[in-house]
Amino acid sequence: MGSKGKVLVAMSGGIDSTVAALMLHHEGYEVIGITMKTWDYASAGGGKKETGCCNLDSFNDARAAAVQHGFPHFILDIRDEFGDFVIDNFVDEYLSGRTPNPCVMCNTHIKWKALLKRADALNCAFIATGHYANIREVNGRYTISKGLDETKDQSYVLWGLPQELLSRTILPLGNFRKTAIRQMAHDFGYPELAKKSESYEICFVPDNDYRGFLKRKVDGLETSVQGGNFVDKTGKILGKHSGYPFYTVGQRKGLEIAMGRPIFVTEIIPETNTVVLGDEPELNRSEMTVDKINMIKFDHITEGMEALVKIRYKDKGTLATLHHVKNQLVVRFYEDAKGVAPGQSAVFYDGDDVIAGGIIQRYKSTPLQ
Repeated sequence: MGSKGKVLVAMSGGIDSTVAALMLHHEGYEVIGITMKTWDYASAGGGKKETGCCNLDSFNDARAAAVQHGFPHFILDIRDEFGDFVIDNFVDEYLSGRTPNPCVMCNTHIKWKALLKRADALNCAFIATGHYANIREVNGRYTISKGLDETKDQSYVLWGLPQELLSRTILPLGNFRKTAIRQMAHDFGYPELAKKSESYEICFVPDNDYRGFLKRKVDGLETSVQGGNFVDKTGKILGKHSGYPFYTVGQRKGLEIAMGRPIFVTEIIPETNTVVLGDEPELNRSEMTVDKINMIKFDHITEGMEALVKIRYKDKGTLATLHHVKNQLVVRFYEDAKGVAPGQSAVFYDGDDVIAGGIIQRYKSTPLQ
C-alpha cells in the first residue's frame, strides 16, 4: 500500500466519505483520515440533539473505519475558522435581505484550505472528499465536471475552489452511482453504514430552523424587525409579517397570511423591513447580475458566451448568455428563470463541465402581460 502517494481524506463518518477513504486505501494510496469539527451545536442554544457531521457518533464511526483498515485518523477542530467566516456570513446575508449558501462558502473558504494546510503538514500530495463530482485537466486547467449520478451531483457546491486546490483534489465517487456506493459499503463490511440516513441540513442548524438560529445569534433581532409590511408589487399593504430576515425569495409556506390563493415571496427590502408578495409568475426573471466570479474551465468568459445556468443546487438549469459589465457578469436568460435569489450561487455549465461560478447580486424581472 502507499505506492500512489499520500492522501488526506475528509471523513465525516457518513457513507460517502467512508467509502471514498476505503476505495483510495485499497487502490494503493497511503490514506490519512481527518474529521473536521466545524460547529458545537450546544453552544447555539438549540433545542435539538447534535446531528449530521459534528457529533460524537460520526467521529467514532470515521475513526473505527480507519482503525479497522489500518490507516491513521485525526480529529481537527476548526470551529474558530468556521465560525468567524461561515456563520458571520450566514447571519449578515439574512440581515441584508439575501439568501446565503453556507455550504459553498465553507467549501470555498474553510474546508479545502484547512485540508490543504494539514495535508502539507503531513506531507500528503493530495486531499480527497466524498463529493459526487469529477475533476479533470483540460488545456492546462483543472475542471470540475458533473458526477455520473445526476441525482447526487455536487459540482454546483464546488464552483468556488481555486485551481491550486483543484489540482490536488481527488473525488473518488464521481464516476459511481449512489446505489454502487451503498453496495461497496456492504462489501467493505459496513451494512449498517449503507442504511445510515443522510443529512441535508446545514451543519450548524441541525433542527433546520434557521429563523430560530438567527434569533439566538442576534440579540433583540425578533423585537427589532417584527411588524413590517407585506405588500404587493404596487406597494399596497397586505398585512404584517414577523421580520424580513425570516423570509426567502420563492417562499410559499409559512407566510401566515391568507390571500385565498397560493402566494409567494418575490422580493425582500431590508431598508424598510418590507416583504413583497406576488403570484407565481411574478417570480420570473429575465436577467441577473453575478459577481465574485471564480473561473474553472477557462481563464476568462468571452462576451456573449452561452451557458446553462443553475441558480440553486437542485435547479435543472436555464440557457443564457453571459455579458461583462465592469467586474460583474450580466446573465440574460433565453427563457425566464424562476425564483432568482440574491446571495445564492449561480454556476455556469458547458455540457457537464463547470465554466465558472459566482454570487447572485441583482435580478431584472420579466414584465407581466
